[in-house]
Amino acid sequence: MSAIARVMLEMGYKITGSDVASQELTEKLAAKGAKIYIGHTAEQVHGADLVVYSTALPKDNVERVEAEHLNIPILHRSQMLARLLNERKGVAVAGAHGKTTTSSMIALVMEECGIDPTYIIGGEIMNVGTNAKAGKGDFVVAEADESDGSFLQYHPWLGIVTNIEADHLENYDGDFEKLKKAYVQFLNQIREDGTAVVCADDDNIQAIIPGIRCQVATYGIDAKDAEYTATDLALGDRQVSFTMNHKGEPLGTVQLSVPGRHNVYNAMATVISCLKAGISFEQIAGAISKFHGAKRRFQVLGEKDDILIIDDYAHHPTEIEATISAAKATGKRIIAVFQPQRYSRTFFLLDAFSRAFGDADEVIITDIYSPAGEKQIEGVHSAKLVELIVQNSNSGARYLPTKEDVLADLKQRIKPGTLVLTMGAGDIWKVGYQLAKEL
Repeated sequence: MSAIARVMLEMGYKITGSDVASQELTEKLAAKGAKIYIGHTAEQVHGADLVVYSTALPKDNVERVEAEHLNIPILHRSQMLARLLNERKGVAVAGAHGKTTTSSMIALVMEECGIDPTYIIGGEIMNVGTNAKAGKGDFVVAEADESDGSFLQYHPWLGIVTNIEADHLENYDGDFEKLKKAYVQFLNQIREDGTAVVCADDDNIQAIIPGIRCQVATYGIDAKDAEYTATDLALGDRQVSFTMNHKGEPLGTVQLSVPGRHNVYNAMATVISCLKAGISFEQIAGAISKFHGAKRRFQVLGEKDDILIIDDYAHHPTEIEATISAAKATGKRIIAVFQPQRYSRTFFLLDAFSRAFGDADEVIITDIYSPAGEKQIEGVHSAKLVELIVQNSNSGARYLPTKEDVLADLKQRIKPGTLVLTMGAGDIWKVGYQLAKEL
């Protein structure tokens, strides 16, 4: 929402908006000229030509009700984004994991190479300190969200799918096949002159490739028959390098300033997308080496006296495993702090979560962070998750209910040689920030 508001501001529109609390993003919008209201009242939509809302806003919200009463056009966030993305050469990044990092990488490379893209991203690009910009070039780079099916609003020039996993099934009648069909529909909405860029190492993507009607570019590390492959991987402490190949022929070396095998995949999708946009491999390789990550994506919060504090948005079992694996390259003792998000996700993925922490030296699980309005599911509790983690992957798992409990515990016990890794889509990042501040 904030990214769309920022782009519309930069395009010259008058923007007002409301949120339940002031935060850094609302303050940045206000500084750019937006009128920000804290709290929701009917009068705040008076005079608007268009009202845009997010999935988080219920139908009985007073501002939505008032807009309907006044016959003001109302659009979902994805419909507003579609208006921007579908008008130009849209680059839409979909997938269970890696959307924010991949779209951030693409936006940064295009920016560095003088293409001047518009970009609308769910996380802040660390290099530029923002998550959105209204560019004057032909390209619009954005995340395409499968969680609520809103990615079906888009008709992009490039459609990227990083991976497909059984998440957000509460929005697909609990049926993974329906989610996979939605991905096929998304890719079949790509423009005639466009391309689907998909990861061939993902079994679920392999299964849907026969149903994709447009041109397809595949990439992978293990799938040797992929059009683009990565070889000579060197996974280091907060860095990685690899050779990018096209149809078996090396294009050159890619050096990244972010860690982990998962970022090799993100970088491959970026390289392919930017090659399709007409940028040379040499330019891409030079620009991507400057990428320092997106906010809350393996973000270093503090480092002192051989103690390292890192925060990550990882909220799915696969992401947790990838993040802990990247952390191991530091050589430090890893204390993984995880805050589950949503009762529904925890319910569907309980067993997978329980097997995701094997590479950590110690695990702390907090209470489930649940959005307002979500109903608790009987038997789904963090204490139960800890029991299963102890059984299935890590005997050093403990349950500490609150952020305050975690902070007090860590302050007493961390010592040189430790990496504290906070993970989750809720507000667990506050523990990492406070700990780094006190260090």
